[in-house]
Amino acid sequence: MDHEIKTIIQSSSKNILDLQEIVPTIIESIECIVECLKNGKKVVIFGVPGAFTSTCSIKHFPSYIENANNFKKKGIDKIFCLSVNDPSVMKAWQSQYSGGDMITMIADGNGDLTKTLELDQDYSSSFMGVRSKRFALVANNNKVILLCVESPKEFKVSSADYILKHI
Repeated sequence: MDHEIKTIIQSSSKNILDLQEIVPTIIESIECIVECLKNGKKVVIFGVPGAFTSTCSIKHFPSYIENANNFKKKGIDKIFCLSVNDPSVMKAWQSQYSGGDMITMIADGNGDLTKTLELDQDYSSSFMGVRSKRFALVANNNKVILLCVESPKEFKVSSADYILKHI
């Protein structure tokens, strides 16, 4: 199996369809991503350290809901939110927002996808364990064309506004 995905940060021209084989624990969301990419779709995937956490809940997730139509105008077919949480937590978090259903949730319970993307970070000092870094990526026709990873405790380059300005 081709593991090009492991070098996604170093190169923006990597193929991400092999995720379906790599991460069976979140296969439903991965199948949705794969289907979009196989059909030449353009998607945004943004990652947050945790559902129900302050910056994620107050700024990050709402920024994508508020801008969902703006993304469509820019040719984005689907928006995904990834977090190292279980599906029940992700569903409960999504249901807290009017329009939350415009975002497809990726519950990466064991952090398998996050680790494969090399976007994991140890938040043990905050009692959260290994989680996703705060990031956003844009993939078009099976290629990552933009990857923005935040510095710790920052919320700038992964915001919906920033991504909209750079696609």
